[in-house]
Amino acid sequence: MKKNKVFRYLLSALMAAALFGGCAKKNAVPSVYLLNFKAEIQAQWEEVAAQFTQETGIPMKVVTAASGGYEQTLRSEIAKSAPPTVFNINGPVGYKTWASYCADLKDTQLYSWLLDKSMAINSGSGVYGIPYAVETYGIIYNDAIMRKYFALPNKAVNIAGVGDIKNFATLKAVVEDMTKNKAALGIGGVFASTSFSPGEDWRWQTHLANLPIYYEYQAKNVGDLEKIELTYTKNYQNIFDLYINNSITDRKMIGSKTVGDSMSEFALGQVAMVQNGNWGWSQIAGESGNVVKPEDVKFLPIYTGVNGEETQGLCTGTENFICVNARAPAADQEASLKLLEWLFNTPAGKKNVIEKLGFVAPFSTFGPQERPEDPLVKEMFRYLDDSGLNSVAWNFPTFPSQEFKNELGAALYQYALGNKSWDDLTKETVTSWATEKAAIQ
Repeated sequence: MKKNKVFRYLLSALMAAALFGGCAKKNAVPSVYLLNFKAEIQAQWEEVAAQFTQETGIPMKVVTAASGGYEQTLRSEIAKSAPPTVFNINGPVGYKTWASYCADLKDTQLYSWLLDKSMAINSGSGVYGIPYAVETYGIIYNDAIMRKYFALPNKAVNIAGVGDIKNFATLKAVVEDMTKNKAALGIGGVFASTSFSPGEDWRWQTHLANLPIYYEYQAKNVGDLEKIELTYTKNYQNIFDLYINNSITDRKMIGSKTVGDSMSEFALGQVAMVQNGNWGWSQIAGESGNVVKPEDVKFLPIYTGVNGEETQGLCTGTENFICVNARAPAADQEASLKLLEWLFNTPAGKKNVIEKLGFVAPFSTFGPQERPEDPLVKEMFRYLDDSGLNSVAWNFPTFPSQEFKNELGAALYQYALGNKSWDDLTKETVTSWATEKAAIQ
């Protein structure tokens, strides 16, 4: 039966290639080339590709861009004679760059399955990017260490547990007292390393920077701005200072630290907290010598000192928009759609989505029980299900460019080293935003 299914697909694909003969590869078997966005699930995507090929007979190649280097890798790969057939854009700004490569997906089954069609990237009547994973990030903490802290007879705070941390002032008091007691807690620092190795600063220049931009958009009731004031820059500084002043790694050494180093420190119980997203669970669970129990891995919102933040939840959204390369041979576009339909609407594909890739897929083909079982996804839904909390939207897809983020990351690093004032960082960030926004018009 499997051979017959493969033969029927190949025949169908070849007929499609004939129909679109002007752009089809000659004498070539239809294939899929996926350019992966997330370095932390490289091995999982390669396993998915092998299974897809085994089940359908369609060759599939996966290339994973280096952390922080997706745009550069996409520019390089898409210029080749055999470019990616499936790739990722990060939102409306990414679409402006790659619009001519994005096939219209409005008539695909994948789009018909999208639960909230307002999430897709639209232009005119077309649909050019479809979100395929809802994710969340915040401060991941080890509840076993936190329970140990709150049991200390000499703790300086007058609260009973993590559940009482609902604003920055309380978070700061707890973190700084934990630093004083780090020997008693058996940790090297409260926070994991603030990574600034090349390409490893995205947690600070993208995810953390989302907080002040989110609050500025909220205050101005907008979803994007050509120019920002960085009104909440002091709040941004609050949390960044808390990280670097209570870290396991001295600030002069953070230039050599990676995200992987940070996740390893957390998994090995060397620190109590690390800022990252639910995708980080695979790194925690996969770390050799991991001592953190799944039931002790939990999330706290990233508090920064904004008025009313007691009702703030986690940062939840998506920057994962899948696109099919409109310039790929038609048969390869067909094969790419076949991959997406297999992945998000067959038992084998969905099993991979849930158990290997760890995606919370926003499609009607997934029932409410078809979610990853990892503790961070459970935490995401614990926060989403709390009607008293408001999620922080992902506004960083509106950031003007990768260059803007690179400049902000470099400024944060120089600030951490003591070579730049926060006022100068703020002024440069405001200027860089306006310059880069103007450049993409």
